[in-house]
Amino acid sequence: MFTGIITDIGTILELEQRGDLRARIATSYDTTTVDIGASIACNGVCLTAIALGQGWFDVEISAESVAKTNIGTWAKGSRINLERALKVGDELGGHIVSGHVDGVAVITAMAEEGDSTRVTLKAPKELARFIAPKGSVALNGTSLTVNEVAGESFGINFIPHTKDATTWGAAAVGDKINLEIDTLARYVARLAEAS
Repeated sequence: MFTGIITDIGTILELEQRGDLRARIATSYDTTTVDIGASIACNGVCLTAIALGQGWFDVEISAESVAKTNIGTWAKGSRINLERALKVGDELGGHIVSGHVDGVAVITAMAEEGDSTRVTLKAPKELARFIAPKGSVALNGTSLTVNEVAGESFGINFIPHTKDATTWGAAAVGDKINLEIDTLARYVARLAEAS
């Protein structure tokens, strides 16, 4: 489990297609405190550390994860949001995020509003019904509040801190974004269907 509060920006050092895709990711985390088998959210995708070195860790990524996320757009030098797994006693500053990406949204518009950036995204049709105004979503692993919803489109704002502390400062129209809907919204919708 994660909180959607990004704690590092990693850089893809290597990508190698074996049976699965293997990635080496540079990090500022103290990797002596990361265990083999630890979960690390990489752009919101829960991946398992399989090898460690000073300032880097390796992950293996299944074809299913590549197909359902924006991992297929990663290249050497790509920067990605990182978050280590939640520990008992950690502050829950965002919302509960599983790291199980539901689909890929696309940025359709961006506009500066004061010091913030308003971003409009289009969600996959089958996921749009789970997104509600003032609800939570995780986008590339970042816990965010939804401002408004119109059909399959929804809007969010990035304050300067978020743009500086994550990869969102480099976002552009057309970017494919990993979308995880709020778990609570999924269960509420399922209960409504059963009624």
